[in-house]
Amino acid sequence: MNSTPTPVTTFRGLLALSPVAVFLALYLVVSLVKGDFYAMPVAVALAVGSAWGIVLLRGRSLSDRIGVFSRSAAHPDIIYMIWIFILAGAFASAAKSIGAIDATVALTLRAFPGEWIMPGLFVSACIISLSIGTSVGTVVAITPLAVEIARAAGDESTVAMFVAAVIGGAFFGDNLSFISDTTIASTRTQGCSMSDKFKANIWIVVPAAIITLCVYVVIGHEASGIPVPDAPNAWLTIPYLLILATAIAGVNVVVVLMLGILAALVTGVAAGTAGLTAICVAMGEGIDSMGNLIVVTLMAAGLVGVVKTLGGIDFLIDRLSRRVTGRRGAQASIALLAGSVDVCTANNTVAILTVGTISSTIARRFGVDPRKSASLLDTASCIAQCLIPYGAQTLMATSLAGLTPAAPWPYLYYPWALTLVTALSIIFLFPRRLRGSHPSAV
Repeated sequence: MNSTPTPVTTFRGLLALSPVAVFLALYLVVSLVKGDFYAMPVAVALAVGSAWGIVLLRGRSLSDRIGVFSRSAAHPDIIYMIWIFILAGAFASAAKSIGAIDATVALTLRAFPGEWIMPGLFVSACIISLSIGTSVGTVVAITPLAVEIARAAGDESTVAMFVAAVIGGAFFGDNLSFISDTTIASTRTQGCSMSDKFKANIWIVVPAAIITLCVYVVIGHEASGIPVPDAPNAWLTIPYLLILATAIAGVNVVVVLMLGILAALVTGVAAGTAGLTAICVAMGEGIDSMGNLIVVTLMAAGLVGVVKTLGGIDFLIDRLSRRVTGRRGAQASIALLAGSVDVCTANNTVAILTVGTISSTIARRFGVDPRKSASLLDTASCIAQCLIPYGAQTLMATSLAGLTPAAPWPYLYYPWALTLVTALSIIFLFPRRLRGSHPSAV
């Protein structure tokens, strides 16, 4: 995964990337032309792109070609993600069936003015993601609450906006946390400590978060009309509070969800709001609702495997790193490498590991401090992962909200603010103390 990319011709390289282009063209272009993001299902677009990729795998039997797709789809990381989807669907439906989410929403609306709900959700997502180091875990923990609060306003665009606030905040911690996979991958590949990368990264991430928070404060008045419900049954909030508490404590997301399901079963039966059978039926419905998300995840992973086998990822790395000149150009190429590969892989950790070695080489050659290169790798991959509608975090959030994957896109202010600050950090070479080469890079 960290090997130096093998140069290929432009035609072959573009052809290797064409399955991703076919998928994006079908999904995004058709949806934009129709003015409806439900017009082209993601699964159909992925199926067409994958089929085209399998056609391009020449010199192999059909079973071998399909095997390339299937082995990538069946990667342990993908199966692990599917387990999270299954448990998340079960918990969300179980909690809703016993009234836990409604009670938590009521408690929240009584505690905070409506105009501060959206900024509060963004800040909460930032804090939780920073604590647990995973954007997926944050999305699982907060999205059901955000959706129900938004629906209280009776406007679907508000639901998409609230979901976008959660997704943006989730990537704040994914990018900055000490225990995030992306932090670990970026610091190991660039040869710097996590604390040093944190100190460099904070100058990019925090200004972007402040800009985003200001935007949410300004537009927060749109939620000011949310009616305040009657006092809730506080006992019904236990499953949700347990989810939040264990998530913040850094417990594995699978364990968090299992504890939440158990708490929902016990609380619902004890409070008399739902029987054991009714809760189990709700859990089954929740698992069924994850079906499309699971299919999309498997197909996206298979498509990535085909593109990688065709040499598309190596071609992208080669072309983006070929004509680097100067320190600013080196930093820009590192960011573009990470972001572009993430668009192809839909996994920010994999993107960092894929381009980590070549990025380290570029950084050393042009005197880029490894703390800055690690920060750029992590930040750029998180920006891309936050913006693509087929990323696991967006798919999870929109599935829980009942939205199309592209619905939150117009309201994703955080990744655009992060893009702006990252670009400024490259142009003006800040933080200033990282303008010189770090001792570890010599």
